[in-house]
Amino acid sequence: MMSELSTRCPYCFAKMAVRALFCRGCSTEIKSDFATPRFLELSPEQQRFAVEFILASGSLKEMAKILDVSYPTVRARLDRIIECLKSEKAPEDERRAAILDAVEEKKISSSEASRLLSE
Repeated sequence: MMSELSTRCPYCFAKMAVRALFCRGCSTEIKSDFATPRFLELSPEQQRFAVEFILASGSLKEMAKILDVSYPTVRARLDRIIECLKSEKAPEDERRAAILDAVEEKKISSSEASRLLSE
């Protein structure tokens, strides 16, 4: 079973690097510093949203039905994903955004986020 891939450290939310690739077929392992696709810069929730949006043929109306939320809510989520993909934020801005996303996704508490943001 594979876990969701995130490019953020689950402890401090700093950007992580990919250093190894492993073949399950022949056990070959390649170690290096690999660039990650921009899609992986999105949170797992944003990645799921993007996949569902593509499967819904890019229809915001259809996404609103699927997610049982309003059209403006879907539009706002898509705008945030677009912003993330276009953005070349400073590392601290990226870390702050990742922490706030974790709170929104209920991965950490607001008090934990406050502690991380104050570090």
